[in-house]
Amino acid sequence: MPIEYYLIVAAILFSIGVLGVLTRRNAIIVFLCIELMLNAVNLTLVAFSNHVQNLDGQVFVFFVMIVAAAEVAVGLALIVAIFRQKETVYVDEINLMKW
Repeated sequence: MPIEYYLIVAAILFSIGVLGVLTRRNAIIVFLCIELMLNAVNLTLVAFSNHVQNLDGQVFVFFVMIVAAAEVAVGLALIVAIFRQKETVYVDEINLMKW
């Protein structure tokens, strides 16, 4: 398959992620959309790595996935902590800086 197909799919995934981050109010959905954007970038890295016959991009994707897993653990812990304090996960209702 040509590399353009992979790049088109990655662009669609990234666009869906950006649209979700900009339009959704639920913090968990926003968090999942950010993960979707990371996966789109990973797909692009793998496609270009395969295209140039170099494994550096695939190794970089492995490290990005490790960082994304750590982000999931920290992000969900923050969401749970905020939910326990404010009893909501909607980002426009969460204002921790106000007294």
